[in-house]
Amino acid sequence: MTPIYAASHDAGSSRGGREQASTTLEAVAPGSPSSRKALWAGRVMSGFAVLFLLVDATFKVLELPPAVEGTMQLGFPARVVFGLGLLQLACLVVYLVPRTSVLGAVLWTGYLGGAVATHVRVGNPLFSHTLFPIYVATFLWAGLWLRDERLRAVLPIRAPR
Repeated sequence: MTPIYAASHDAGSSRGGREQASTTLEAVAPGSPSSRKALWAGRVMSGFAVLFLLVDATFKVLELPPAVEGTMQLGFPARVVFGLGLLQLACLVVYLVPRTSVLGAVLWTGYLGGAVATHVRVGNPLFSHTLFPIYVATFLWAGLWLRDERLRAVLPIRAPR
C-alpha cells in the first residue's frame, strides 16, 4: 500500500531569534502487515454491519410495511422512507469501495448519530434501541480498522514507540 502523508509542523529558528513554524509533508509508514486473523476478523465485523444495513436499506427502498411503520413510529412521515433507503445504499457503496471506505464510515457515523438522537427523542429503551446504532457504527469502524493499515497508521490504538 502507499504511505500516508501527514502534515507535521517543524519549529525552526529564523533571524531575530524568533521561532518560525513551517509545514512539511512526511511519510508515515503504514503499520506492519496485519495477521490473517485480524484481516478476517475485520471482514466479518464489517460484513455483519453491512448485511444489517443492506437489509434495512432494501426494506426502505421497497417501502415494505415494517420499514414504513417503524419510520413513522419514530416520528417521520412515510414519504421519506424511500429517500432514507437510497441514502443508506449510497453510504454503503462509499463504504464498500476500498478507496473511499473511510469517507463511508464517516458518513455512516453521521447517519447513525442521527438515529441515536431520534431514539432519544422518542424515549426508546437505552440498550436495545438507543445504543443499537452505536453498536453498528462500532462494527463498521472496528472492521475497517482491522482491514486497513492506512487507518491504523492514522488512528493507532497506542502511541508509536
